[in-house]
Amino acid sequence: MRTLCASTLIGEVFIIGFAGLVAMKDPDLSTATVWTVSGIAMFLCVALCGMVTRPGGVALGWALQIALVASGLVVPTMFVLGVAFAALWWASVHYGRKIDEAKARFAAQAAASTPDAA
Repeated sequence: MRTLCASTLIGEVFIIGFAGLVAMKDPDLSTATVWTVSGIAMFLCVALCGMVTRPGGVALGWALQIALVASGLVVPTMFVLGVAFAALWWASVHYGRKIDEAKARFAAQAAASTPDAA
């Protein structure tokens, strides 16, 4: 699960960076505000890559997805991209867990079929 979720989060880092560039064109927003918010969001994506398998990691990922969709209020294209990445996040969590379960099952079968070396 960690690999799939981390891949999605790293993709989001780039999307957030590009959205920050688009948001800078809004005359109502200061450059400092745009890059503070974008920088925090990008940092959270990278930090979450290492925390996704810990308790609460997936929930933090969902909170980040909600924030990404909500950023569409500033950059309207982010509604579409946010929903797309939320779907990718769901798929990463869902199929990542299935892959982890299959790996554990295969490891248990391999351990049961190997004779003890003692």
